[in-house]
Amino acid sequence: MVTSLLIDLYQLTMAQAYFDHGMRATAVFELAVRTLPANRRFLVAAGLAQAVEYLETLRFSAEDLRYLDDIGMFSQPFLEHLATLRFTGDVHAMPEGTPFFANEPILRVTAPILEAQLVESRLLNIVHFQTLITSKGVRCVLAARGKPLIDFGMRRAHEADAALFAARSAYLAGFNGTATVEAGRRFGIPLFGTMAHSFIEAHDREEDAFRHFISSRPEGVTLLIDTYDTQRAAYRVVELARELAARNPPRAIHAVRIDSGDLAHEARRVRDIFDRAGYPQIQIVASGGLDEYCISRMVRDEVPLDGFGVGTALDVSADAPALDMTYKLQAYAGKPRRKRSPGKLSWPGAKQVFRARESGGEIASDCLCLEGETAQGLPLLAEMMRGGRRALTVPTLELARTLCRREVEALPEGLRELADSGADPPMPVRISNALHALVASMDEAGD
Repeated sequence: MVTSLLIDLYQLTMAQAYFDHGMRATAVFELAVRTLPANRRFLVAAGLAQAVEYLETLRFSAEDLRYLDDIGMFSQPFLEHLATLRFTGDVHAMPEGTPFFANEPILRVTAPILEAQLVESRLLNIVHFQTLITSKGVRCVLAARGKPLIDFGMRRAHEADAALFAARSAYLAGFNGTATVEAGRRFGIPLFGTMAHSFIEAHDREEDAFRHFISSRPEGVTLLIDTYDTQRAAYRVVELARELAARNPPRAIHAVRIDSGDLAHEARRVRDIFDRAGYPQIQIVASGGLDEYCISRMVRDEVPLDGFGVGTALDVSADAPALDMTYKLQAYAGKPRRKRSPGKLSWPGAKQVFRARESGGEIASDCLCLEGETAQGLPLLAEMMRGGRRALTVPTLELARTLCRREVEALPEGLRELADSGADPPMPVRISNALHALVASMDEAGD
Protein backbone atom coordinates (compact mmCIF):
# COMPACT_ATOMS: atom_id res chain seq x y z
CA MET A 1 0.00 0.00 0.00
CA VAL A 2 1.34 3.42 -0.96
CA THR A 3 1.41 5.93 1.93
CA SER A 4 2.62 9.49 2.31
CA LEU A 5 5.84 8.06 3.76
CA LEU A 6 6.84 6.78 0.35
CA ILE A 7 9.33 9.64 0.16
CA ASP A 8 13.02 10.11 0.92
CA LEU A 9 13.99 11.03 4.47
CA TYR A 10 15.65 14.23 3.34
CA GLN A 11 12.32 15.59 2.13
CA LEU A 12 11.12 15.44 5.74
CA THR A 13 14.32 16.78 7.29
CA MET A 14 14.29 19.74 4.88
CA ALA A 15 10.59 20.28 5.57
CA GLN A 16 11.29 20.41 9.31
CA ALA A 17 13.95 23.06 8.69
CA TYR A 18 11.65 25.09 6.41
CA PHE A 19 8.99 24.90 9.11
CA ASP A 20 11.32 25.85 11.96
CA HIS A 21 12.69 28.89 10.15
CA GLY A 22 9.43 30.20 8.79
CA MET A 23 10.24 29.59 5.13
CA ARG A 24 6.73 29.74 3.71
CA ALA A 25 7.32 31.49 0.37
CA THR A 26 6.35 30.03 -2.99
CA ALA A 27 8.81 27.77 -4.79
CA VAL A 28 8.91 26.61 -8.39
CA PHE A 29 10.23 23.13 -9.10
CA GLU A 30 10.47 21.57 -12.56
CA LEU A 31 10.73 17.94 -13.54
CA ALA A 32 12.86 17.28 -16.63
CA VAL A 33 15.38 14.88 -18.16
CA ARG A 34 18.92 16.24 -18.43
CA THR A 35 20.18 13.96 -21.20
CA LEU A 36 18.54 11.31 -23.35
CA PRO A 37 19.73 7.70 -23.04
CA ALA A 38 21.85 6.22 -25.81
CA ASN A 39 19.86 5.47 -28.96
CA ARG A 40 16.93 7.61 -27.82
CA ARG A 41 16.05 10.60 -29.99
CA PHE A 42 13.00 11.61 -27.97
CA LEU A 43 10.98 10.55 -24.93
CA VAL A 44 7.23 10.54 -24.31
CA ALA A 45 5.70 12.14 -21.21
CA ALA A 46 3.53 9.82 -19.11
CA GLY A 47 2.27 9.36 -15.57
CA LEU A 48 0.42 12.67 -15.26
CA ALA A 49 -2.89 11.09 -14.22
CA GLN A 50 -1.27 9.26 -11.30
CA ALA A 51 0.82 12.32 -10.36
CA VAL A 52 -2.27 14.52 -10.09
CA GLU A 53 -4.11 11.83 -8.13
CA TYR A 54 -1.18 11.63 -5.70
CA LEU A 55 -1.12 15.38 -5.12
CA GLU A 56 -4.89 15.55 -4.66
CA THR A 57 -4.90 12.82 -2.02
CA LEU A 58 -1.68 13.69 -0.16
CA ARG A 59 -2.36 13.09 3.54
CA PHE A 60 -0.29 12.04 6.54
CA SER A 61 -2.34 9.49 8.45
CA ALA A 62 -2.32 9.01 12.19
CA GLU A 63 -0.28 5.86 11.65
CA ASP A 64 2.25 7.78 9.52
CA LEU A 65 2.61 10.43 12.21
CA ARG A 66 2.99 7.86 14.99
CA TYR A 67 5.87 6.30 13.12
CA LEU A 68 7.56 9.67 12.57
CA ASP A 69 7.08 10.46 16.24
CA ASP A 70 8.55 7.09 17.27
CA ILE A 71 11.79 7.59 15.33
CA GLY A 72 12.39 10.75 17.32
CA MET A 73 13.69 12.99 14.55
CA PHE A 74 10.87 15.52 14.32
CA SER A 75 9.30 18.08 16.64
CA GLN A 76 5.71 17.92 17.83
CA PRO A 77 4.78 21.27 16.24
CA PHE A 78 6.09 20.01 12.89
CA LEU A 79 4.17 16.73 13.20
CA GLU A 80 1.03 18.67 14.05
CA HIS A 81 1.59 20.71 10.87
CA LEU A 82 1.91 17.52 8.83
CA ALA A 83 -1.37 16.26 10.29
CA THR A 84 -3.26 19.02 8.49
CA LEU A 85 -1.02 19.38 5.45
CA ARG A 86 -2.66 19.29 2.01
CA PHE A 87 -1.16 20.12 -1.36
CA THR A 88 -2.30 23.66 -2.19
CA GLY A 89 -0.11 24.42 -5.19
CA ASP A 90 -0.40 24.72 -8.95
CA VAL A 91 0.77 22.19 -11.50
CA HIS A 92 1.55 22.78 -15.17
CA ALA A 93 2.45 19.77 -17.30
CA MET A 94 2.75 18.39 -20.79
CA PRO A 95 -0.25 16.17 -21.55
CA GLU A 96 0.50 12.46 -21.44
CA GLY A 97 1.65 11.19 -24.82
CA THR A 98 3.62 14.34 -25.69
CA PRO A 99 7.11 13.72 -27.16
CA PHE A 100 9.79 15.83 -25.49
CA PHE A 101 13.54 16.34 -25.47
CA ALA A 102 16.43 16.92 -23.06
CA ASN A 103 16.14 19.82 -20.58
CA GLU A 104 12.48 20.49 -21.38
CA PRO A 105 10.31 20.60 -18.24
CA ILE A 106 7.45 18.15 -18.53
CA LEU A 107 5.92 19.05 -15.17
CA ARG A 108 6.15 22.21 -13.05
CA VAL A 109 5.06 22.55 -9.42
CA THR A 110 4.42 26.00 -7.93
CA ALA A 111 3.62 25.78 -4.22
CA PRO A 112 4.81 26.76 -0.73
CA ILE A 113 8.32 25.35 -0.56
CA LEU A 114 7.56 22.82 2.17
CA GLU A 115 4.79 21.24 0.07
CA ALA A 116 6.74 21.40 -3.17
CA GLN A 117 9.76 19.76 -1.54
CA LEU A 118 7.82 16.96 0.13
CA VAL A 119 6.39 15.65 -3.14
CA GLU A 120 9.72 15.43 -5.00
CA SER A 121 10.57 11.75 -4.76
CA ARG A 122 7.07 10.39 -5.28
CA LEU A 123 6.48 12.58 -8.34
CA LEU A 124 9.78 11.40 -9.80
CA ASN A 125 8.87 7.81 -8.94
CA ILE A 126 5.54 8.07 -10.78
CA VAL A 127 6.56 10.10 -13.83
CA HIS A 128 9.96 8.49 -14.34
CA PHE A 129 8.66 4.94 -14.60
CA GLN A 130 5.73 5.58 -16.87
CA THR A 131 7.74 7.91 -19.11
CA LEU A 132 10.47 5.27 -19.34
CA ILE A 133 8.13 2.45 -20.33
CA THR A 134 5.95 4.55 -22.63
CA SER A 135 9.05 5.72 -24.48
CA LYS A 136 10.24 2.12 -24.86
CA GLY A 137 6.78 1.06 -25.97
CA VAL A 138 6.66 3.74 -28.66
CA ARG A 139 9.91 2.38 -30.08
CA CYS A 140 8.32 -1.07 -30.35
CA VAL A 141 5.25 0.44 -32.02
CA LEU A 142 7.43 2.24 -34.56
CA ALA A 143 9.34 -0.98 -35.23
CA ALA A 144 6.15 -3.01 -35.73
CA ARG A 145 4.86 -0.64 -38.45
CA GLY A 146 1.20 -1.21 -37.71
CA LYS A 147 1.32 -4.85 -36.61
CA PRO A 148 -0.37 -5.60 -33.27
CA LEU A 149 1.65 -5.65 -30.06
CA ILE A 150 0.72 -7.21 -26.70
CA ASP A 151 2.33 -6.54 -23.31
CA PHE A 152 3.51 -9.87 -21.89
CA GLY A 153 5.86 -8.44 -19.25
CA MET A 154 4.10 -8.73 -15.89
CA ARG A 155 6.17 -11.66 -14.62
CA ARG A 156 9.42 -9.76 -15.19
CA ALA A 157 8.22 -6.36 -13.96
CA HIS A 158 9.60 -5.08 -10.68
CA GLU A 159 6.57 -6.00 -8.53
CA ALA A 160 2.86 -5.36 -8.76
CA ASP A 161 2.58 -1.61 -9.36
CA ALA A 162 5.32 -1.77 -11.97
CA ALA A 163 3.42 -4.48 -13.83
CA LEU A 164 0.19 -2.49 -13.80
CA PHE A 165 1.71 0.80 -14.85
CA ALA A 166 3.88 -0.88 -17.48
CA ALA A 167 0.69 -2.27 -19.03
CA ARG A 168 -0.86 1.21 -18.90
CA SER A 169 2.25 2.79 -20.40
CA ALA A 170 2.44 0.23 -23.18
CA TYR A 171 -1.18 0.84 -24.11
CA LEU A 172 -0.61 4.60 -24.07
CA ALA A 173 2.34 4.02 -26.41
CA GLY A 174 0.12 2.19 -28.92
CA PHE A 175 0.18 -1.47 -27.85
CA ASN A 176 -3.08 -3.25 -28.60
CA GLY A 177 -3.49 -4.81 -25.19
CA THR A 178 -1.99 -6.67 -22.26
CA ALA A 179 -1.99 -10.12 -20.67
CA THR A 180 -2.24 -8.53 -17.19
CA VAL A 181 -5.84 -8.98 -16.07
CA GLU A 182 -5.84 -6.35 -13.31
CA ALA A 183 -4.62 -3.76 -15.81
CA GLY A 184 -7.63 -4.64 -17.93
CA ARG A 185 -9.96 -4.07 -15.00
CA ARG A 186 -8.32 -0.92 -13.68
CA PHE A 187 -7.56 0.89 -16.93
CA GLY A 188 -9.93 -0.69 -19.45
CA ILE A 189 -7.08 -2.11 -21.53
CA PRO A 190 -8.04 -4.97 -23.89
CA LEU A 191 -6.90 -8.38 -22.63
CA PHE A 192 -5.11 -11.05 -24.66
CA GLY A 193 -3.84 -14.48 -23.70
CA THR A 194 -2.99 -17.88 -25.08
CA MET A 195 -1.65 -20.85 -23.16
CA ALA A 196 1.61 -21.91 -21.53
CA HIS A 197 3.94 -24.78 -22.40
CA SER A 198 2.93 -26.39 -19.10
CA PHE A 199 -0.61 -26.89 -20.41
CA ILE A 200 0.75 -28.82 -23.36
CA GLU A 201 3.12 -30.83 -21.18
CA ALA A 202 0.35 -31.71 -18.72
CA HIS A 203 -1.28 -33.79 -21.49
CA ASP A 204 0.05 -37.08 -22.81
CA ARG A 205 -0.47 -35.88 -26.36
CA GLU A 206 -0.11 -32.38 -27.80
CA GLU A 207 -3.24 -32.96 -29.88
CA ASP A 208 -5.27 -33.64 -26.73
CA ALA A 209 -4.02 -30.39 -25.20
CA PHE A 210 -5.17 -28.47 -28.27
CA ARG A 211 -8.56 -30.16 -28.24
CA HIS A 212 -9.16 -29.55 -24.55
CA PHE A 213 -8.20 -25.90 -24.80
CA ILE A 214 -10.42 -25.35 -27.82
CA SER A 215 -13.37 -27.05 -26.15
CA SER A 216 -13.09 -24.70 -23.17
CA ARG A 217 -12.99 -21.53 -25.24
CA PRO A 218 -16.26 -20.23 -26.73
CA GLU A 219 -14.54 -18.14 -29.38
CA GLY A 220 -11.52 -18.41 -31.66
CA VAL A 221 -8.37 -19.42 -29.80
CA THR A 222 -4.63 -18.96 -30.10
CA LEU A 223 -2.60 -22.16 -29.71
CA LEU A 224 1.02 -22.38 -28.61
CA ILE A 225 2.79 -24.65 -31.08
CA ASP A 226 6.52 -24.71 -30.23
CA THR A 227 6.56 -26.98 -27.15
CA TYR A 228 7.93 -30.00 -29.07
CA ASP A 229 8.09 -29.67 -32.84
CA THR A 230 6.66 -26.46 -34.30
CA GLN A 231 6.05 -27.73 -37.81
CA ARG A 232 4.43 -30.98 -36.67
CA ALA A 233 2.18 -28.94 -34.39
CA ALA A 234 1.24 -26.71 -37.34
CA TYR A 235 0.00 -29.78 -39.25
CA ARG A 236 -2.06 -30.77 -36.19
CA VAL A 237 -3.57 -27.29 -36.15
CA VAL A 238 -4.60 -27.76 -39.79
CA GLU A 239 -6.33 -31.05 -38.96
CA LEU A 240 -8.18 -29.43 -36.05
CA ALA A 241 -9.13 -26.43 -38.16
CA ARG A 242 -10.79 -28.76 -40.69
CA GLU A 243 -12.73 -30.52 -37.94
CA LEU A 244 -13.89 -27.26 -36.43
CA ALA A 245 -14.98 -25.87 -39.79
CA ALA A 246 -17.21 -28.93 -40.31
CA ARG A 247 -19.05 -28.48 -37.01
CA ASN A 248 -22.47 -26.93 -36.72
CA PRO A 249 -22.04 -24.13 -35.91
CA PRO A 250 -18.47 -23.95 -37.24
CA ARG A 251 -15.64 -22.76 -35.02
CA ALA A 252 -12.25 -21.39 -35.91
CA ILE A 253 -8.68 -21.27 -34.69
CA HIS A 254 -7.74 -17.60 -34.68
CA ALA A 255 -3.95 -17.81 -34.39
CA VAL A 256 -0.91 -19.73 -33.25
CA ARG A 257 1.98 -18.48 -31.16
CA ILE A 258 5.67 -19.32 -31.57
CA ASP A 259 7.78 -18.56 -28.52
CA SER A 260 11.21 -20.09 -29.15
CA GLY A 261 13.78 -21.07 -31.73
CA ASP A 262 14.52 -19.19 -34.93
CA LEU A 263 11.27 -17.25 -35.01
CA ALA A 264 11.68 -16.02 -38.57
CA HIS A 265 12.46 -19.50 -39.93
CA GLU A 266 9.65 -21.17 -38.00
CA ALA A 267 7.12 -18.49 -38.97
CA ARG A 268 7.90 -18.94 -42.67
CA ARG A 269 7.52 -22.71 -42.46
CA VAL A 270 4.27 -22.48 -40.51
CA ARG A 271 2.85 -19.86 -42.86
CA ASP A 272 3.61 -22.13 -45.80
CA ILE A 273 1.87 -25.07 -44.10
CA PHE A 274 -1.26 -23.03 -43.36
CA ASP A 275 -1.43 -21.43 -46.80
CA ARG A 276 -0.98 -24.72 -48.65
CA ALA A 277 -3.75 -26.24 -46.55
CA GLY A 278 -6.10 -23.36 -47.39
CA TYR A 279 -5.94 -21.52 -44.06
CA PRO A 280 -4.33 -18.14 -44.80
CA GLN A 281 -6.64 -16.63 -42.17
CA ILE A 282 -4.86 -18.37 -39.26
CA GLN A 283 -2.48 -15.75 -37.91
CA ILE A 284 0.98 -16.25 -36.45
CA VAL A 285 2.12 -14.37 -33.34
CA ALA A 286 5.70 -14.36 -32.08
CA SER A 287 7.01 -13.88 -28.54
CA GLY A 288 10.11 -14.72 -26.55
CA GLY A 289 12.91 -12.23 -25.92
CA LEU A 290 11.65 -9.65 -28.38
CA ASP A 291 12.57 -5.98 -28.39
CA GLU A 292 12.21 -3.18 -30.93
CA TYR A 293 15.33 -4.23 -32.83
CA CYS A 294 14.18 -7.84 -33.22
CA ILE A 295 10.75 -6.65 -34.32
CA SER A 296 12.21 -4.15 -36.76
CA ARG A 297 14.42 -6.78 -38.40
CA MET A 298 11.56 -9.23 -38.85
CA VAL A 299 9.25 -6.58 -40.27
CA ARG A 300 12.01 -5.39 -42.62
CA ASP A 301 12.68 -8.95 -43.75
CA GLU A 302 8.94 -9.51 -44.35
CA VAL A 303 8.72 -12.42 -41.93
CA PRO A 304 5.06 -13.56 -42.10
CA LEU A 305 4.13 -12.61 -38.55
CA ASP A 306 0.84 -10.94 -37.66
CA GLY A 307 1.69 -9.69 -34.19
CA PHE A 308 4.23 -9.68 -31.37
CA GLY A 309 4.17 -10.29 -27.62
CA VAL A 310 6.79 -8.18 -25.85
CA GLY A 311 7.72 -8.87 -22.24
CA THR A 312 10.98 -8.34 -20.39
CA ALA A 313 12.53 -5.82 -22.77
CA LEU A 314 9.45 -3.62 -22.41
CA ASP A 315 8.59 -3.85 -18.73
CA VAL A 316 12.14 -3.13 -17.52
CA SER A 317 13.20 -1.02 -20.53
CA ALA A 318 16.13 -3.41 -20.74
CA ASP A 319 18.55 -1.33 -22.83
CA ALA A 320 17.86 1.92 -20.93
CA PRO A 321 16.45 1.07 -17.49
CA ALA A 322 16.72 4.58 -16.05
CA LEU A 323 16.40 8.18 -17.17
CA ASP A 324 18.48 11.12 -15.95
CA MET A 325 15.28 12.69 -14.62
CA THR A 326 15.45 15.51 -12.08
CA TYR A 327 13.14 17.69 -9.99
CA LYS A 328 14.95 20.97 -9.43
CA LEU A 329 14.23 24.27 -7.73
CA GLN A 330 13.94 27.02 -10.36
CA ALA A 331 12.65 29.92 -8.24
CA TYR A 332 11.95 30.76 -4.61
CA ALA A 333 10.29 33.81 -3.08
CA GLY A 334 10.02 35.41 -6.50
CA LYS A 335 13.74 35.07 -7.25
CA PRO A 336 15.12 32.71 -9.94
CA ARG A 337 17.53 30.02 -8.73
CA ARG A 338 20.21 28.20 -10.73
CA LYS A 339 22.29 25.13 -10.01
CA ARG A 340 25.85 25.43 -11.34
CA SER A 341 27.28 22.06 -10.26
CA PRO A 342 29.63 20.63 -12.94
CA GLY A 343 27.65 18.53 -15.37
CA LYS A 344 24.39 19.49 -13.67
CA LEU A 345 23.77 23.05 -14.79
CA SER A 346 20.14 24.13 -14.71
CA TRP A 347 18.17 26.76 -16.59
CA PRO A 348 16.67 29.08 -13.94
CA GLY A 349 13.15 30.41 -13.54
CA ALA A 350 9.72 29.01 -14.30
CA LYS A 351 9.72 27.95 -17.93
CA GLN A 352 7.47 27.11 -20.83
CA VAL A 353 8.13 25.13 -24.01
CA PHE A 354 6.78 26.41 -27.33
CA ARG A 355 6.52 23.95 -30.22
CA ALA A 356 6.54 25.20 -33.81
CA ARG A 357 5.26 23.12 -36.71
CA GLU A 358 5.58 23.00 -40.46
CA SER A 359 2.52 23.84 -42.54
CA GLY A 360 1.65 20.12 -42.78
CA GLY A 361 1.72 19.66 -38.99
CA GLU A 362 5.21 18.12 -38.68
CA ILE A 363 7.08 19.27 -35.58
CA ALA A 364 9.75 21.76 -36.67
CA SER A 365 11.41 22.95 -33.47
CA ASP A 366 10.97 23.72 -29.78
CA CYS A 367 11.88 26.86 -27.86
CA LEU A 368 12.63 26.81 -24.12
CA CYS A 369 11.39 30.13 -22.74
CA LEU A 370 10.75 31.84 -19.46
CA GLU A 371 7.14 31.66 -18.33
CA GLY A 372 5.40 34.74 -19.63
CA GLU A 373 7.44 34.92 -22.82
CA THR A 374 5.96 34.10 -26.19
CA ALA A 375 7.58 32.31 -29.09
CA GLN A 376 6.64 30.75 -32.40
CA GLY A 377 4.22 27.86 -32.00
CA LEU A 378 2.01 26.76 -29.11
CA PRO A 379 2.89 26.20 -25.42
CA LEU A 380 3.18 22.59 -24.32
CA LEU A 381 2.74 22.93 -20.55
CA ALA A 382 -0.90 23.37 -19.56
CA GLU A 383 -2.33 24.24 -16.15
CA MET A 384 -3.50 20.97 -14.61
CA MET A 385 -3.96 22.00 -10.97
CA ARG A 386 -4.69 25.35 -9.33
CA GLY A 387 -4.70 25.79 -5.59
CA GLY A 388 -4.46 22.05 -5.05
CA ARG A 389 -7.47 21.24 -7.21
CA ARG A 390 -7.79 20.15 -10.82
CA ALA A 391 -7.98 23.16 -13.09
CA LEU A 392 -8.25 21.06 -16.23
CA THR A 393 -9.58 17.58 -16.77
CA VAL A 394 -6.63 15.24 -17.09
CA PRO A 395 -7.06 13.46 -20.44
CA THR A 396 -8.25 9.87 -20.28
CA LEU A 397 -5.94 7.03 -21.21
CA GLU A 398 -7.68 6.70 -24.58
CA LEU A 399 -7.21 10.40 -25.35
CA ALA A 400 -3.57 10.23 -24.25
CA ARG A 401 -3.07 7.22 -26.51
CA THR A 402 -4.57 9.12 -29.45
CA LEU A 403 -2.39 12.16 -28.72
CA CYS A 404 0.71 9.98 -28.48
CA ARG A 405 0.07 8.38 -31.86
CA ARG A 406 -0.59 11.71 -33.54
CA GLU A 407 2.37 13.53 -32.01
CA VAL A 408 4.87 10.71 -32.63
CA GLU A 409 3.74 10.62 -36.26
CA ALA A 410 4.36 14.39 -36.38
CA LEU A 411 8.04 13.98 -35.41
CA PRO A 412 10.55 14.39 -38.23
CA GLU A 413 11.15 11.01 -39.87
CA GLY A 414 14.79 10.94 -38.79
CA LEU A 415 13.79 11.07 -35.14
CA ARG A 416 11.37 8.17 -35.53
CA GLU A 417 14.02 5.80 -36.84
CA LEU A 418 15.61 3.37 -34.39
CA ALA A 419 19.20 4.28 -33.63
CA ASP A 420 21.62 1.47 -32.84
CA SER A 421 24.95 3.17 -33.55
CA GLY A 422 26.48 6.51 -34.35
CA ALA A 423 25.34 9.96 -33.37
CA ASP A 424 21.65 10.75 -33.13
CA PRO A 425 20.35 13.77 -35.02
CA PRO A 426 19.16 16.27 -32.42
CA MET A 427 15.73 17.82 -32.38
CA PRO A 428 16.14 21.59 -32.81
CA VAL A 429 15.55 23.01 -29.31
CA ARG A 430 16.29 26.72 -29.03
CA ILE A 431 16.91 28.61 -25.79
CA SER A 432 15.23 32.00 -25.75
CA ASN A 433 17.30 35.18 -25.62
CA ALA A 434 15.65 36.19 -22.36
CA LEU A 435 16.61 32.89 -20.72
CA HIS A 436 20.20 33.24 -21.94
CA ALA A 437 20.27 36.78 -20.56
CA LEU A 438 18.94 35.65 -17.18
CA VAL A 439 21.63 32.97 -16.90
CA ALA A 440 24.35 35.47 -17.83
CA SER A 441 23.19 37.98 -15.22
CA MET A 442 22.94 35.36 -12.48
CA ASP A 443 26.34 33.91 -13.27
CA GLU A 444 27.89 37.37 -13.29
CA ALA A 445 26.33 38.13 -9.92
CA GLY A 446 27.40 34.76 -8.55
CA ASP A 447 23.79 33.79 -7.71
